[in-house]
Amino acid sequence: MHERVLFLDRDGIIVEETQVDSLEKIRYIPGVFSALARLRSSGLWYFAMVSNQDGVGTPSFPQESFDIPQQRILETLAGEGISFDALHIDFSLPSDNCPGRKPRIGMLGEYQGEKYDLEHSVVIGDRLTDVQLARNLGCKAVWFASPSRANELSDELKETCILISDNWARVASFLLDDSALAPRIARIERKTKETEIALELNLDGGGQGHVHTHIPFFDHMLEQVVRHSGCNLDLHAHGDLVVDEHHTIEDVGLALGQAFRQALGDKRGISRYGFELLPMDEVLAQVAIDFSARPYLQWKVDFKREYIGTFPTEMVEHFFKSFSDSAQCNLALSVGEGNAHHQCEALFKAFARALRKAVHRNPYSMELPSTKGML
Repeated sequence: MHERVLFLDRDGIIVEETQVDSLEKIRYIPGVFSALARLRSSGLWYFAMVSNQDGVGTPSFPQESFDIPQQRILETLAGEGISFDALHIDFSLPSDNCPGRKPRIGMLGEYQGEKYDLEHSVVIGDRLTDVQLARNLGCKAVWFASPSRANELSDELKETCILISDNWARVASFLLDDSALAPRIARIERKTKETEIALELNLDGGGQGHVHTHIPFFDHMLEQVVRHSGCNLDLHAHGDLVVDEHHTIEDVGLALGQAFRQALGDKRGISRYGFELLPMDEVLAQVAIDFSARPYLQWKVDFKREYIGTFPTEMVEHFFKSFSDSAQCNLALSVGEGNAHHQCEALFKAFARALRKAVHRNPYSMELPSTKGML
């Protein structure tokens, strides 16, 4: 078995963020003892402390001033059942550009070997450099910060950060849910005499991906699904467009629905229901979805135009019907009168946001969202 590693910062997640150069300055973060004890006792993690301690050994921060508080912190943690398998402390200053200073990974080379499962390892730290460290290592990150700071994450760091919380109980509960680190991914290849489709769906992504169906307006609509659902989607479709768009749009709907059904698995812990009321200029779209394992489409939409660009508006209903059939979900869509482009785009955006709510996974519960015992 490859070991999963929990890379733990010290200042800011175990003790309060400051230069801890005396015993009097040790202040523990609320909840850290019970949370780390639960994580340690689970046996799921190799514990490694990774910390920058600026300028230890210089006149302003003598070595002894670091060693005495550090030893007390480790002893106190050990008394609570929390021991570390490895300690990695960098004493350089930022101006030294040391390769071992976070977010660089120079002092963590041993984890690059086959012994460790970096893909499912986690860095916990209170700074964006800790999230960057996780990205550089090829693992995930829990940013120990207020969720209100989510907008500070760059797009690339959003892919790495699996949780933002400054509550230790929530962090521990999230990580101890065995499925929490396993992204819900589906890969579909669908080949017929009319179309060839390849897609990869990650329900726990960050709204990233690429869509290419050779139908520009359809691509534009599917890009709305990617962005507003929070799912990652890479989709490439080649169809018999010399005939018309029907087969490509239908088969994309079928493949995408199949991917959602596959990625959701037994549906334990999900919200199951999702709904959205979304305005777009003069129109108001309403979408509700239930991953009930029973396909049914309710469609209350009236387009006044036959085409949007070269895209036939009759195919919007057919796409959602194909998705509903393949995903085995109830899907209800309606939109008020208005510009056909706005009607269509509002529907796709509302559909995406309803999906986001329905597939949301509760880290505190793996209960099936049904009284029947199965979905």
